[in-house]
Amino acid sequence: MGTKALASAIILAGGSGTRFKHPGGKQTVIIGDKPMLTWSLKAFDDSQNIAEMIVVCPKDKQDEYVSVAIEPFQFKTPIKLAEAGTIRQESAFHGLEATADDLPIVAIHDGARPHITTETIDHAINELKGNYEIDGAIVGFPCIDTIKVLENGLIAGTPDRSALWTAHTPQVFRKAIYKEAHIAALADGFVGTDDSSLVERLGGRIAAINGTRNNIKLTIPEDYELLISSLRTMLKSSITIEQEEVSE
Repeated sequence: MGTKALASAIILAGGSGTRFKHPGGKQTVIIGDKPMLTWSLKAFDDSQNIAEMIVVCPKDKQDEYVSVAIEPFQFKTPIKLAEAGTIRQESAFHGLEATADDLPIVAIHDGARPHITTETIDHAINELKGNYEIDGAIVGFPCIDTIKVLENGLIAGTPDRSALWTAHTPQVFRKAIYKEAHIAALADGFVGTDDSSLVERLGGRIAAINGTRNNIKLTIPEDYELLISSLRTMLKSSITIEQEEVSE
């Protein structure tokens, strides 16, 4: 953590993991040599831009996450816990409320994306810090598949792929407008599928930052094998990587 650290990292770890079908939930499943949540925490901990990390998780999981995914790894960045809400958007707001008042930037990240890198985190935050004409910067990747629009099970159109982009996390914002966006969404009953959509509603200008294709989100059992394969590539090693049994 450096003297110029201006950002709070909000790690969303509140999902039940029902689709993943792991009895302990997906945040503590071992990927390589660490619980999944730990990978994200390490990436943010290594960033000179991050002053604090807020882990948002169910209240009944907090002790487990601390003992399994946090305490054994001796992070240097202060970590707070916030209680998860009933939906992702509510969890993100709880994390926002737990941030320090004097930090003007928030970086929201899905704890189920363990292959995020410190380099990507810093790229997004530095883009925001260096450009006062934007309100946020989100990580993602240009769409490489052809997308079809369906109506009643039939193809109704094919949008121009060159204008489409897959949104990942982290998504980084100036805290003032991000908080304003949450308050407006709550008042209007709006529920977005990501954080950026809330800020977009207020006319916020958000930059798109190229991330990596392997920043996938662990949702279903098949994703686990993809993450393990990706980890081997990241480590550029032929060593055997520990795997857990994940039911299909």
